[in-house]
Amino acid sequence: MRRVAVWAMMAAVVAPLPAEAAPEERKPPYYASLAPARARMRTGPGRTFPASWLYVRAGLPVRVIDTFKEWRKIEDPSGTQGWMLGNMVSSTRTAIIQGTEAADMRDRPGGPRIVFRAQPGVVGRVGQCANGWCHFDVRGQAGFVQTDRLWGVDAGEALP
Repeated sequence: MRRVAVWAMMAAVVAPLPAEAAPEERKPPYYASLAPARARMRTGPGRTFPASWLYVRAGLPVRVIDTFKEWRKIEDPSGTQGWMLGNMVSSTRTAIIQGTEAADMRDRPGGPRIVFRAQPGVVGRVGQCANGWCHFDVRGQAGFVQTDRLWGVDAGEALP
């Protein structure tokens, strides 16, 4: 009887643990960014499709508009669309300053004090978006910018 109890205890110890739930796949469309410093966009969802573009800017914001297995169809800030492997796309939210003039970065949403100005094409991390303003961080220098100056955040989108 004692052997049965020992075997039962050992079986419980080596029994497979329940598998962790896979991370929930986000449904397109959603914003993300490029993970590596070099990433190829392809004309279709597979390595056999020709490369149509080579990106050399880690952190560039992209919009994921479709998925197929491990592939993501993305759109870049210029409107170019194509496919990338999912591991080339990061969930880190970034945005790029758009327009023809520098964007004022303020000390708080709608605040009177300008802490710095960001030129068009500057990429930074976004967070704390609400009421038409987002916190925008460019390599440690941060301020709040109006969302209509950013590509990478939808108008009216709220981020924690």
